Amino acid sequence: MTKIRMAQYGTQHGHAAGKLLAMNANQNVEVTGIFEPNVERRNQLQNSDGAFANLHWYESKHEMLDDPRILAIASEGWNAESLDQTEEIVNAGKHVWYDKPAGENWEQWQTIVSAAESQGIQIQMGYMLRYHSAFKRIVDWAKSGFLGQVFSVRAHMSTYLSPEAQFVIKQHMGGIFYDLGGHMLDQVVWLLGRPDRVTSFLRSDSDLVTGFSDNTLAVFEFPGAMAFIDIAAMETRPMARRFEIYGDQGSAIIAEPFEPGERIRLCLQEAKEGYTVGEQLVTTTGESRDQLYRLELEAFLATIMGKQEPDRPLSHELLVQETLLRATGVISD
Repeated sequence: MTKIRMAQYGTQHGHAAGKLLAMNANQNVEVTGIFEPNVERRNQLQNSDGAFANLHWYESKHEMLDDPRILAIASEGWNAESLDQTEEIVNAGKHVWYDKPAGENWEQWQTIVSAAESQGIQIQMGYMLRYHSAFKRIVDWAKSGFLGQVFSVRAHMSTYLSPEAQFVIKQHMGGIFYDLGGHMLDQVVWLLGRPDRVTSFLRSDSDLVTGFSDNTLAVFEFPGAMAFIDIAAMETRPMARRFEIYGDQGSAIIAEPFEPGERIRLCLQEAKEGYTVGEQLVTTTGESRDQLYRLELEAFLATIMGKQEPDRPLSHELLVQETLLRATGVISD
């Protein structure tokens, strides 16, 4: 099999090094090089001994965008720059492995997705938890009716950010919710669809960076169900990240923290499908972050090679971003 030629645009996203390692580890991918628009950053990484060492660095983005041999590009710039970069990649006719979130310009994101659809270009967002065995298991249980009528979803995905990291994200409305909320919304809207109403509480409680939303909660109302997502930026490590689904016939909770998430607490009203009444622990693979990046990439490659349909259609990628921007106040609810 001829290797798929891929490049990387940007290095400053928090997942950039992991995505590069995943591409280098995939036997079906040839990484042709990286373009980093910040010269100081590029020089720093060129002289490092980490994931970015011993690679080809493009002097100009056009070397990468105009190369017809490159089929796909990983979009890994700052959150503030990645939407424009992704637009350039799509306009160059290349598939995009795009790290979250998809910017704050809702109209621009819709235009990019429309352009991709018209050209048959795949954009796959970097929501790695959609490939996590525990998340897949409990969402499948919920969508199939195994848990009955789902009436509540609760997600907690806090982190710890230094003041320097908070300052970088401060430019985005919603602060820490903008940065991380899409991971949980990717699960919630896949399960429940578009919320009828979104109510957010975007507080600044640590005073480390004035005006930065560091303690946040969003409530999403659906017909017959509600979802609650809380994210803070000052939780003590290791973080107790948690994801829960409640139905009228059963509930499922991924053991905290949900990375690696090796167990699910399943509670059923009646025995079914080999599971017993009441509480039980169900074991899962418990993938590491690096494993999730590799699973993401495998799905992306299979899709752009026509071996499978996308795991999430572009309409879903649009819905996740719209819901995130409703939660952060960029779009009026």
